[in-house]
Amino acid sequence: AVQLTPRRWLNLQEYQSKKIMADHGVTVQRFFVADSANDALEAAQRLKAKEIVLKAQILAGGRGKGIFNSGLKGGVHLTKDPKTVEQLAKQMIGYNLSTKQTPKDGVTVKKVMVAEALDISRETYFAILMDRACNGPVMVGSPQGGVDIEEVAVTSPELIFKEEIDIFEGIKDHQALQMAKNLGFQGALQQQAADQIKKLYNLFLKIDATQVEVNPFGETPEGQVVCFDAKINFDDNAEFRQKEIFAMDDKSENEPIENEAAKYDLKYIGLDGNIACFVNGAGLAMATCDIISLNGGKPANFLDLGGGVKEAQVYQAFKLLTADPKVEAILVNIFGGIVNCAIIANGITKACQELKLKVPLVVRLEG
Repeated sequence: AVQLTPRRWLNLQEYQSKKIMADHGVTVQRFFVADSANDALEAAQRLKAKEIVLKAQILAGGRGKGIFNSGLKGGVHLTKDPKTVEQLAKQMIGYNLSTKQTPKDGVTVKKVMVAEALDISRETYFAILMDRACNGPVMVGSPQGGVDIEEVAVTSPELIFKEEIDIFEGIKDHQALQMAKNLGFQGALQQQAADQIKKLYNLFLKIDATQVEVNPFGETPEGQVVCFDAKINFDDNAEFRQKEIFAMDDKSENEPIENEAAKYDLKYIGLDGNIACFVNGAGLAMATCDIISLNGGKPANFLDLGGGVKEAQVYQAFKLLTADPKVEAILVNIFGGIVNCAIIANGITKACQELKLKVPLVVRLEG
């Protein structure tokens, strides 16, 4: 039997998502990426823009209100002077940026995006997503963009427009035009917006996305429809078709132990407790963490072996767990309905013999 193991959490930086969009004909701001202050200065000069926006590139939201350990406030800055870009980049690159979505000590900024700043005369919201209820892709749009779309759905549901797309026939011209009209685009901008919507749909299909969300999907005073910001979610099971995109996966902000676990197809998330969890199946892993907590303990990790585990993976899992200085005990909880318990038992035996286990080990194998 063929064993399929889904993989999760493909993370792309903002500049990577924008490059994918630009490569598919979607209109985005002109930009360059820099990993030094000198490169940032050169990028700003090459843009020849009236105004420049400098953005720190990390995998976290709230960058605009973040604080660097260099003392600089804000991970997003506007300026008209390329030399100011260089000075700001010096206080960004190599320093940690803390936001409401980062760990307490923040995340080290290794790259910045130097982009053309465009004025937005009007903001709308547009997204394409796979909807189980419709068995296919659905367009969702609202003339109220640049804000929390969930809030709009609650306070002004009449401003949320949905349109199902037949995945076999593709998006129709009249569907794209109707959505552009619903978003409030008028005159020549309506056709321009419809063209962008069709390009976003083609992008959605071509890259095996499960969601492409553009907020804001806006227009400029000069009469241009631009995708100012975008969030792309991918079907991780399509990795075999999207090798170039998955090769862009930014794992630099992961914990080293998480990257090590990924090498062996182990799904690991570090927690702050002292009891290591060694479980197969995400649901059982979560339930095991809950049981530990309900009985006064604290889990040290979430480790899901999955259903296609091999002896070598069991050994590597033990190696990861025993390397964590916080771990004072290991709890193994295996459901034999999706894995052969003998494989787990042999892997544990080998690990105990070779790693000289020094912490208590509790094992439950059933099935």
